[in-house]
Amino acid sequence: MTSKKQECFVYMTLPGQTDQITAGKYVLEKTEQGIDVGHFVYGRSYLSRADAVEIDPIELKLENKVFNTVTMKGVFGALRDASPDYWGRRIIERNLKVAQADEMTYLLQSADDRIGALGFGFNQTPPAPNRVFNQKIQLDRLQKEAELLVNEEVKPENPITAQVQELLLIGTSMGGARPKAVIEDDDKLWVAKFNRMDDKWNNALIEYAMLKLAEKCGIETALSKIVSVAGKDVLLVKRFDRERVSDGYLRYRMISSLTVLQAGDDYTQREKWSYIQLAEELRRISKQAKRDAEQLFRRMVFNALVSNTDDHPRNHAFIAQDKNWQLSPAYDLTPNPLVSIEQRDLAMICGRMGRFANKDNLLSEADKFLLNQDKAKKIIDDMYKIVKNEWYATARHAGVTEADCEKIKSSFAYEGFNYKQNS
Repeated sequence: MTSKKQECFVYMTLPGQTDQITAGKYVLEKTEQGIDVGHFVYGRSYLSRADAVEIDPIELKLENKVFNTVTMKGVFGALRDASPDYWGRRIIERNLKVAQADEMTYLLQSADDRIGALGFGFNQTPPAPNRVFNQKIQLDRLQKEAELLVNEEVKPENPITAQVQELLLIGTSMGGARPKAVIEDDDKLWVAKFNRMDDKWNNALIEYAMLKLAEKCGIETALSKIVSVAGKDVLLVKRFDRERVSDGYLRYRMISSLTVLQAGDDYTQREKWSYIQLAEELRRISKQAKRDAEQLFRRMVFNALVSNTDDHPRNHAFIAQDKNWQLSPAYDLTPNPLVSIEQRDLAMICGRMGRFANKDNLLSEADKFLLNQDKAKKIIDDMYKIVKNEWYATARHAGVTEADCEKIKSSFAYEGFNYKQNS
C-alpha cells in the first residue's frame, strides 16, 4: 500500500494589491497508517520578494523550510480558516451532489471571496480574479433558497434553484452554521445573515442589537445594518477583511483564534480554548498589544454578561492590513437565555476557575490582559451597569419585539455573575 497525495498551489494577495500571486504549495498526504499529514513550502520566488508576507505568525512564518502538520486532518490552521465552515460545506456538498467531501475539495471548491488574502488552485499561475458578487437586489432570491436548504427541500433538477445555489456559493467561507451569503452594496462587501424559519426569535435583529450593545461597552465591532427583504429582516455585517479600491478589493490576511491557539475545532481540543492563553499569544503577535489585550478582555466580559456561550475560538480573529497583525473587530455576538441563575459557562477558559462566567473568575487573570485589578474591576463594573440597564432599550431600538425581549431577558447580567467565590 502506498500513501495518497493531493496537492494545490496557495495564492496570496499582498498588502496594497488586488491580484493574487503564488505563495507556495500545499500537499495533503494520507500515510499507509491512515494518518493525514499536511506539508507546505513557500516558493523561492515568493521568498525573494521584498514585499512578501507570512501566511500566519504561528505555524507558517516566512521561512525557507518544509512545514508539516498532523492536526485538523493535516490542514494548517490558516488554510482551514480559508476553508468553508458548516454552512458553506453544506452548499458545496449540495452543489457536488455528495454526502461529504474531503478537505482538499472544500478548499478548492470554495468561492474566491473566502476570508483573508489566500486562494487555492491547481495551476502555478493564479487565475484571473473573479469580481462577480451578489447584489443587494438578489437578497430575496438568496433568502428563499437558504430556507429551502435549511428544510432539505432543494430540487436539484430545478434550473432556477440551481442558478440561485450558485449565488449562495459566493460566501461559503465566512464561517458558522447559519444561512448566509456575501453581497456587494454601496461599494462594500457584506455578509448577509438570514433568519431561519425554525428560529425561536428574530436572530438577525437580536444579533444586530448585541453588536450595538457591545459598542456601548467600549468594544470595537464590525459595521452592521438591518435591511428588510420581502418583509423579512436580514443582518448585513461589513467584511473587515476587504476594502474597495479603484481596481477591485484589497484583501487583508485573517486568521482565527483557533489558529493562534494551535487548537482543533472539536470539543476534544477544548482544554486549549482559553482567553488567557489567547491574551498571551496576542501579546506576542499584535502590533498594538495593550489596546488589543484590553479589547479581548472586554469581549470576554461582554460574552459573560450576555450569556454568549457560543464564544468559541472561531468567533475571534486576527487581521493584517499590512505586515502587522492585530485583533479584528468583534462579530457573532448572540445571547443564550439559560435557566441556571447560579452558574453559566463560556466556551473558552476565562479565569482560574475555568469557563465559569463569573466576575471573580474574570478578574482572576486580569494581569494576562495587561490590566491591574483596579482597572479590570472598573471595566467589569461599568459594563455590568450598561448591559443590565441598557440591553432592553438597545434591543427595542434595534427593532426587537417585546415578545422576543421577553424570551431573551434571562441572558443578561444573570444573578450568579456577582456571586463571591471562596478564595
